[in-house]
Amino acid sequence: MKFVDLAEVAVIGGQGGDGMVSFRREKYVPAGGPSGGNGGNGGSVYLIAEPNLQTLLDFKYAHQFKAKPGERGGPSNRTGARGEDRYIEVPCGTAVYDADTDELLGDLITPKQTLCVAAGGKGGLGNRHFLSNRNRAPEHALPGLPGEERTIRLELKLLAEVGIIGLPNAGKSTLIAALSAARPKIADYPFTTLVPNLGVVRKPTGDGTVFADIPGLIEGAHDGLGLGHEFLRHIERTRLLLHLVDATAPDPLGDYHTIQQELEAYGQGLSDRPQFLALNKIDAMSSEDAEVLVEMMEEATQRHVFSISAVTRQHFDGLLQAIWDTLDQLEPAEAIAIQNYPANLVSDPAELRSL
Repeated sequence: MKFVDLAEVAVIGGQGGDGMVSFRREKYVPAGGPSGGNGGNGGSVYLIAEPNLQTLLDFKYAHQFKAKPGERGGPSNRTGARGEDRYIEVPCGTAVYDADTDELLGDLITPKQTLCVAAGGKGGLGNRHFLSNRNRAPEHALPGLPGEERTIRLELKLLAEVGIIGLPNAGKSTLIAALSAARPKIADYPFTTLVPNLGVVRKPTGDGTVFADIPGLIEGAHDGLGLGHEFLRHIERTRLLLHLVDATAPDPLGDYHTIQQELEAYGQGLSDRPQFLALNKIDAMSSEDAEVLVEMMEEATQRHVFSISAVTRQHFDGLLQAIWDTLDQLEPAEAIAIQNYPANLVSDPAELRSL
């Protein structure tokens, strides 16, 4: 399945039904008066978070979604039927923006959470509403109003507990393949991973924790260089970061600072996120050289440095235990992602009629 995490679509609420001009024509009712009913409201377009979806691929082929219009009002004060709403399924973790104003409309985090993105038009009033002492037989009604129309931008931001970051070829894909059942593409050249990979890592208690292998970042990623913004946003929702540094690189400390500078420049609180630092590929060097490098990195970064080998699975236990202990003290991933939701974002579709 192709991974797509950006899409723009047009959404159009249904047209409201027209009001009706009608008069009662009943036997024994000599002054029946106006009885034209109101038009029905147009249907609205809603996005609904679906946990079984992982990509926005469907929106590459469907670019417009429209709700049904409301029906015209009827005689005998009958209100026209309301237009049918349109529901569009999106993956959990989808942020919704107005494409023209860049305004955040809502953030769909939890399963079945629902967001109205285009309200239906209001139905027009029938002629019974215009009855007055001066006009006992009104012969006009109001047309239905058009539905809301806008272009929205969908941005999928993965919901993961732990984001694995580092320069290209640091061994991130090898690590997530060793920790979980994920099978990303692995090769000995940079930018092997072009899309994020998710893997579930089991805790000793049996609970699963989602790790995300974020494609390699380079200097200038916050300005869009390399894969840049395409994947930096995927670590916005992670509870903590695992920074992987290639111990065999010419300048491991310089590689560490490159990624830290990109996190700080990108913003969104990434530089303040709890972070673990791990030197990978220690199987390719002597134990003495590895110890010297760890001491040097700890002194320069003022962080505890884990030394691991994703290939031979060395020293995984200590790193994972530290991650489990930290996760137990942090807010859930959804709490990090939740923002100030607008009034039209609800968690239960049953609440929609009260909007």
